[in-house]
Amino acid sequence: MKSQDIRATFLNFFQDKKHLIVPSAPMVTKDDPTLLFTNAGMVPFKEYFLGNGTPKNNRITDSQKCLRVSGKHNDLEEVGYDTYHHTLFEMLGNWSFGDYFKKEAIAWAWELLTEVYKIDKDILYVTVFEGSDDADNLKMDTEAYDIWKQYIAEDRILKGNKKDNFWEMGEQGPCGPCSEIHVDIRSAEEKAKIDGKTLVNEDHPQVVEIWNLVFMQYNRKADGSLVDLPNKHIDTGMGFERLCMVLQNVQSNYDTDVFTPIIREIETITNTIYGKNNQQDIAIRVISDHVRAVAFSIADGQLPSNTGAGYVIRRILRRAVRYGFTFLDKKEPFIYRLVTVLSNKMGKAFPEIKAQKQLIENVIKEEETSFLRTLDQGLVLLDGIIASSKTKEISGDKVFELYDTFGFPIDLTALILSEKGYTLDEKGFEAELQKQKNRSRAASEMSTDDWTILVDDAVEEFVGYDTLKADVKITRYRKVTSKKDGEMYQLVFNLTPFYPEGGGQVGDNGYLEDIHGDVIYILDTKKENNVIIHFTKSLPNHLNENFKAIVDKKHRNLSASNHTATHLLHQALREVLGTHVQQKGSLVKPTYLRFDFSHFSKITNEELQDVENFVNARISGNLPLEEKRNIPMQQAIDEGAVALFGEKYGDTVRAIKFGKSIELCGGTHVKNTGDIWHFKIKSESAVAAGIRRIEAITNDAVKDFYFENNRVLFEVKDALNNTKDPVKAIKTLQDENTSLKKQIEQLLKDKAQNLSGEIKNQLQEVNGVQFLATEVDLDANGIKNLAFALGKEYQNLFLLFASSPTKDKALLTCYISKKLANERGYNAGKVVRELGKLIHGGGGGQPFFATAGGRNPGGIPKALEKAKEYLV
Repeated sequence: MKSQDIRATFLNFFQDKKHLIVPSAPMVTKDDPTLLFTNAGMVPFKEYFLGNGTPKNNRITDSQKCLRVSGKHNDLEEVGYDTYHHTLFEMLGNWSFGDYFKKEAIAWAWELLTEVYKIDKDILYVTVFEGSDDADNLKMDTEAYDIWKQYIAEDRILKGNKKDNFWEMGEQGPCGPCSEIHVDIRSAEEKAKIDGKTLVNEDHPQVVEIWNLVFMQYNRKADGSLVDLPNKHIDTGMGFERLCMVLQNVQSNYDTDVFTPIIREIETITNTIYGKNNQQDIAIRVISDHVRAVAFSIADGQLPSNTGAGYVIRRILRRAVRYGFTFLDKKEPFIYRLVTVLSNKMGKAFPEIKAQKQLIENVIKEEETSFLRTLDQGLVLLDGIIASSKTKEISGDKVFELYDTFGFPIDLTALILSEKGYTLDEKGFEAELQKQKNRSRAASEMSTDDWTILVDDAVEEFVGYDTLKADVKITRYRKVTSKKDGEMYQLVFNLTPFYPEGGGQVGDNGYLEDIHGDVIYILDTKKENNVIIHFTKSLPNHLNENFKAIVDKKHRNLSASNHTATHLLHQALREVLGTHVQQKGSLVKPTYLRFDFSHFSKITNEELQDVENFVNARISGNLPLEEKRNIPMQQAIDEGAVALFGEKYGDTVRAIKFGKSIELCGGTHVKNTGDIWHFKIKSESAVAAGIRRIEAITNDAVKDFYFENNRVLFEVKDALNNTKDPVKAIKTLQDENTSLKKQIEQLLKDKAQNLSGEIKNQLQEVNGVQFLATEVDLDANGIKNLAFALGKEYQNLFLLFASSPTKDKALLTCYISKKLANERGYNAGKVVRELGKLIHGGGGGQPFFATAGGRNPGGIPKALEKAKEYLV
């Protein structure tokens, strides 16, 4: 059975059981501060488990894209070394929200596996929760055990501990016992030697879990206690890739048709054969897995970067690049070439991968090119570390600096050191790595109390589109504590005019006022699992009274002005550059806006001016806001609304229209484009391959911009004696400056030539080396030219030049003939690093030429004196 048929069979089976098939949510999470990525099939449904929303159907089924690389569920370092862990994987799931429970979940799972997929029941094992004697003191799940007895022999029902058979979404929230279904696909001979039940949950590559049935019946509170949920839920997740392995009768996920097309392409590109060499096999598995994770992340709107989710994606891609570099001898970009195969294989089930194919290829290729340059630089730096080491063990802190600052992989470092006869101080490296982790953990650590319920009101209404004031009641609150913000309180109201951060727009701020005149300031507003949360530094004195909630009008209006401007900018870019332009991210603040979009080249000044003029023409046109709320998604699309990749839309949406600009959007907007006043582009730059960024301002920020420019212009004119043509005057000064610079350069060159003769006369022979350490009155460039000129005349030269351009600045320059550096191991970089300490500075460079700078010219004589010691 082909993989696409396996997926379709699962979904159709549960559709016949009255489940609604829903598409996979984006892999990159939003409105959930606890996660960077969807790491389990239940993540898109957390709001329903938490009681913060109502599902479209009490029974749902899907195939969800998941990514496990960080946090509690971290599979990254196992990927490639075994045959059943992945970064990106599909989780087939069926869900019940307060509808059916254990009886149906178990019965249907057994029916699908044994009757529909025809898996031999004699190769299946199931587990049930055995109970716990810890603080939770939970009893064994006898209900599940008794149900399983109707379908499978008791000796195949295994009791599992809390680690394997009690599922929790996090430190707090819904949780419950679970039943895992395991499959044993070993040969008959192997089964005769070792009983399969002893290998369950023992990381055997052919005895693996394929399906987990989670029975959500408890809620974990902040104090660690468990309480019963008012409604019991079913949350199941089956590993799609593992199921394909079983049904396609192969011994590895990588031997299924999910991966084989990618592996065949890697073989062709790298001229290797999968299955012939273990190290190459690991590399091929790593690359075939990682390209899927990176491609789908980019398709969902997450580009590689240096922070947050973007950093995780960059790490994954760089891991793939270094395995290709080290074990497949690929020194040029090639992973981007796998995207075509991936798109052809998965484009039908996940159309976003096909629609974003060109962008994905561009981004991956640029990232590969950049990291390969990093690897080249790292190899040079590593050579320097080896050359300066006095022992055969390289210190862990030096290697950590290479890893942390330059991104050079530790395993590649260890491999190169081993090849050169050196060892790595692994304990020292691990100690530095742990220090970094501790610093990071301490900075992000947060404790969250349980909600205190004041009013039992699960429905929170947002009224902020129509008003900036509302009479509200606080329905619940909790305290959160972090190192960054200290103690904060999160408040939830029965209704709110405060817009929560979302769609690129920052959240509202403002204040709460009670009938006594007491005021509590709302510092920020966010959305978490479908709940609008208001942040304050303190709690109101009278929690149970009515309050007036008042949004900061200026903050909101300026944000709305910039948000509407992003819509007009999007329209302008598609008009000026072409309809290939798609929004790839945005940030809307009261002070400015940022807009990322797909485009293949830098935008010219003329095009930028055309874009700016287009937007300002719409502002001058005083276009009114035409808003349609809660209209069917398809109707909005049919009317021309633009939907964004990576966004999760419901069946009904909100459409925002200004003239011919129509977008699906939940943000706040001006009532009329004239309210924006004016639009001004501040900058245009590249974010990644095929992604450009425009930063712009509107409204008050434009007024401030022109006021500041005007002020600077008057100051410039004043400095130029109030010339009528400041541009011409500045151009004349620049021409004069260029001419004077050339004259100075020639004078310094002549001076260096005159010095050359004096220097030759001062050279001393020390141990067969022409040596000189002296102070010269030249700038850094002049010293370099002098050193290299002398180097052409001598093959055994060792020079240390010093200079002090100012009273608080000192320079050291060391030149060593390459022949000396190679034959005797002299190292100019080492010389200036050590002598640089005497001038209260530091530096570095190559073995034959290096420089150091410092702030203590008084140390120059001592540095010159010690230079000769390097030859003794």
